[in-house]
Formats: sequence, structure tokens, C-alpha cells
Amino acid sequence: MKIGFLGTGHITSSVIEGIIKSKLKVKKIYISPRNRLISKKLSKKFKKVVISKNNQQLIESSNWVFLAITPQVGHNILNSLSFKKNQKIISFISTINLTKLKQYTKNKNITRVIPLPFIGIRKGPIIICPRNIKVKNFFNKLGKVIEIKNEKISKNFWTTSSFMAPFYHFMETTSNWLTRRGVNRRSAEDYTRELFLALSQDSIYKNNLNLKQLVSESQTPGGINAQALRELKKKKFYKIQQKVLNSIFKRF
Repeated sequence: MKIGFLGTGHITSSVIEGIIKSKLKVKKIYISPRNRLISKKLSKKFKKVVISKNNQQLIESSNWVFLAITPQVGHNILNSLSFKKNQKIISFISTINLTKLKQYTKNKNITRVIPLPFIGIRKGPIIICPRNIKVKNFFNKLGKVIEIKNEKISKNFWTTSSFMAPFYHFMETTSNWLTRRGVNRRSAEDYTRELFLALSQDSIYKNNLNLKQLVSESQTPGGINAQALRELKKKKFYKIQQKVLNSIFKRF
């Protein structure tokens, strides 16, 4: 199979990294030349990656085309490109719905996918809509596929993906507190990374328990976890979290 990526940014780089590390049978990966720095870096790093002369050549050379461009660029260029009739199109674009994508591309064989940067290490959730067995089998090699029927529901997943930067900032704040208490920075960061990694992995390991049960299980009456949770709730930390998610959701 030969695939092509319209748009050569961080997500494209991550997806290609994941593909190369997987057992997916991909002969060639065509990428657009727009971001020359990333394009050249990818083509030098991986033999399968080829920089196309332009977007139309990329489409004509590929069995599957991945739309990894911003919504604004999508509105500007998709209508001017010619896609093959039975070509599989996979859109990473957050705010262009299936109806509009079909109008722009004159193609009905479209799946919307939400990949996150850690797809490069073949980890994390990957949202697919609508259900498609070939797309599912492809992305199952790159992470945990979650299929949804209703396209409107995908807005909720796009919204929660906005919590990557806040999560890292939470980690940074924790690490900085340790350094202010006399812990050297390397040790503080190593401890913080391992702590939150282990918590995430433990939640996967204990997938027989729902998240509410994990909250309960992780604290004892009068213990330090119970105190931390109680004080954060008192400060309305989690209500603010809900308000932020509602605010982000309005963008979709």
C-alpha cells in the first residue's frame, strides 16, 4: 500500500514514526513539500518517505490520503484538488465535518480520525468515525482504537485532547515544588514522570474497575490522598476543569 500525507506537521511526523515502528505493510509514504524542514528530516530518516512535488502528485500516487492540514488550509485547498473516485481519505482535521469533506473532495470514502502525538510510540487512544474495518485494522497497530457512530460525539474527544498541555503543566508544577524543597531537578523530573506513568499504567491494568472506584481505592480515611482530594475539591479545582472543557467544546 502507498499512502500520502497532505500537511507535514507534528501529527504527520508522529503518525509516520508509528507506522515505521509497526508491522504495517506500507511500501511508500508520500509527504507534501510545504514544511521543508520537517519534510527533509523525514525523508532523510526513513527510506520509505518521499517528498512529492505538489499536493496533486501526492494524491495521484497514493492509495490512501491523510488530511493532516489545519481547518483553514483545508477550506482553502481541498476544493481545488482532484481525488480518485474510490480513494480512501482519512481526515485529521478537527472542525471540518464529513458532509463538508465529501463536498470538497467529491469522495464518499472518508473516515475522520483523531490521533494524538504519542501515536509515534504506538500508544494512546485513536478515535475513528464512522466505523471502518480497514481503517480500524490499520490504526490498531498504532494505538487503542475507539470507534464511534455519531460524528457529533467526536467533538467531545477533540475537547478532552486539549488537556495535554495542562497535564504536563501539572507535572511541571509538581516537579518544581520538589526542586524548591531541595531535590535536584533531574531527580524531581524523573520521579514526577515515573509517578504519573505508573498511575496511568495502573489504571489500564485495573480496567475491571471504573475510574470512580480507582479514586476511592487510592485513598484511605484521614490519609494524605484523601486530604489532597478534599482540598482540591474545596478550591473547586475540578469544577474549573469542567468549565474549561465546556469552553473548549464551543470551538467545535
